[in-house]
Amino acid sequence: MSERMPVLFVGHGSPMNAIEDNVFSQGWKQIAREIPRPKMLLSVSAHWYMAGSRINDTAVPRLIYDMYGFPKELYQVRYPVPGAPTLAAMAQELLGSVLTVDNSWGIDHGTWSVLRHIYPDADIPSTQLGIDRNAPAEEHYRIGQTLSVLRNEGVLIMGTGNIVHNLALANWRMESGYGWNDEFDGYIKQSILAGDHSAVVDHKRAGESAAMAFTTMEHYYPLLYVLGASSSGDRVHVFNEAGTMGSISMTSYLIG
Repeated sequence: MSERMPVLFVGHGSPMNAIEDNVFSQGWKQIAREIPRPKMLLSVSAHWYMAGSRINDTAVPRLIYDMYGFPKELYQVRYPVPGAPTLAAMAQELLGSVLTVDNSWGIDHGTWSVLRHIYPDADIPSTQLGIDRNAPAEEHYRIGQTLSVLRNEGVLIMGTGNIVHNLALANWRMESGYGWNDEFDGYIKQSILAGDHSAVVDHKRAGESAAMAFTTMEHYYPLLYVLGASSSGDRVHVFNEAGTMGSISMTSYLIG
């Protein structure tokens, strides 16, 4: 049996973090030193959000440039990570009919923008798990619970999104978060540190700030997979704790 891996939630923010040397990308590089080298990586990205839970099982996943209006340099990024068909099969065995194989997608910027800083050699076999937009929050948490046994097989389970993500209210020149951003982010942090995952699953318990935190759920749900895959005795390490552009939280968690 392999060393039990931690689980990781990363606030990925702007795609430009993929090519910029800033406080967030530096935080990703630093956290890599605290993670045992995984055999394989399962990423739950905000950017694969559709009907039904799906997984990629190709040996050579394609890179998805699912962002628009950014500098040419960003679209020239290459991250030739190998796929993880073995991991996909393991996930299928665990989840059964809940999960279907879909190779129409690949590794999108929610994943590669982060991984190119954490594993710059692109040598960790990786696959993405899609998020079922029709499933309730509790189901995403339960899927994480079911997948948690993969941690014993050297698999790093990573969720990549943002705890606060409301582009309709974003101020692109603002380097911090609005007060309600910080309030919701703080509610989630305190709930996680207290081990109260039900308060995170039922995020509306945060009050008025919850109504502002996001308009759709795709950037929030990856956190629920990670919390579901965590264990009660795991140590919680908070990093990149910050709001940016007014309405985005970059706060991230290494658990285990």
